Amino acid sequence: MKPLEWKVTAQEGNARTGILRTRRSVIETPVFMPVGTQATVKGVRFEWLEAELDARIILGNTYHLFLRPGVDVIREIGGLHKFSSWTRSLLTDSGGFQVFSLTDLRKLTEEGVEFRSHIDGSKKFLSPEVSMEIQAALGAEIVMVFDECPPGKADFQTTRKSLEMTARWALRSRNRFDQLQNEKMDTGFLAAENLSGRQSLFGIVQGASHLDLRRESLYKTVEIGFDGYAIGGLSVGEEKSVMYDVIENIAPQMPEDAPRYLMGVGTPEDLIEAVYRGVDMFDCVIPTRNGRTGTAFVSSGKLNIRNTKFARDTEPLDFACSCSVCRRYSRAYLRHLYQTGEMLAAILISHHNLAFFLDTMWRAREAIRGGVFENFRRDFIGKIRDAEKEKSGAVRGE
Repeated sequence: MKPLEWKVTAQEGNARTGILRTRRSVIETPVFMPVGTQATVKGVRFEWLEAELDARIILGNTYHLFLRPGVDVIREIGGLHKFSSWTRSLLTDSGGFQVFSLTDLRKLTEEGVEFRSHIDGSKKFLSPEVSMEIQAALGAEIVMVFDECPPGKADFQTTRKSLEMTARWALRSRNRFDQLQNEKMDTGFLAAENLSGRQSLFGIVQGASHLDLRRESLYKTVEIGFDGYAIGGLSVGEEKSVMYDVIENIAPQMPEDAPRYLMGVGTPEDLIEAVYRGVDMFDCVIPTRNGRTGTAFVSSGKLNIRNTKFARDTEPLDFACSCSVCRRYSRAYLRHLYQTGEMLAAILISHHNLAFFLDTMWRAREAIRGGVFENFRRDFIGKIRDAEKEKSGAVRGE
């Protein structure tokens, strides 16, 4: 039996809806997955994620949890689900992206990556095998292979060398993952109807902005065989048009009978554009990171609550939003909280932002099912572009 059940339920062009069933939850796609870097979605209680926002899956960060509290602690407690009390699905990244961000603190070899902890400077080591062992101890429903993430503007030869390493590491990840599952090292094992109860493993397609290398990486990844496939290495410095071009050329070529995941992307506009191009799953820290700096995502784009014009504004963040924050609190009050340094400002704006992202995915699913996604996309992005033009004109004094 397979660890996941996946089926496409509706399609309009390349955009599609689907049902992804794991051992712990049923996930409707396209889906946005809130990021819980340190086993917590910053500023948002699990009760809110479950009851109001109905998030069916969130992320955990292998690199950060490896450093703190440490894999031994989480394994001893019984895995990330028991440690954090999150009972729905989890996806853990491999730690590769974070390690390769430590440009001056790491040493890369065929075996893996030696690096110094950003916390205390101590030496650490990650490899495909070590990453799989950590993720088995964490016990997430979806595990990511250990990959190398080149810069978005890496040249052809650098990128080719990187993707060949990623392909070799993907095979090593696959082999060690299968061993760990057979040895019952998965702390999150849970019997589920018509499923194996085991973890699933996703492969990652790299290749920077080079489409021929992306296709080569996809071929090598599919040849190994995974439960799902991800596009990695985007939103790392390349132009947005380049990112969309990569997605448009690669996503439709990914296996139709497996979920497609775009890693670390992005804004609401990015999500809609990627859904249009055939992507099913997304994650990004933007909703909570922006929430902590006073930026709210609304129907017309972005709203900076620090702006003086909101000091006496009694309207909600977004009239079109039905989240508990918009139903109760005014822009004036939220601005007051932010200006006085109250932690509640970040909590409430982060909550709203997550509600907006999750609702955007719900609306996209409804539009695809109704055969009107193209109209939805045009209207959604049109509102954002019109608001940007209006702001630009105001700045220039037009």
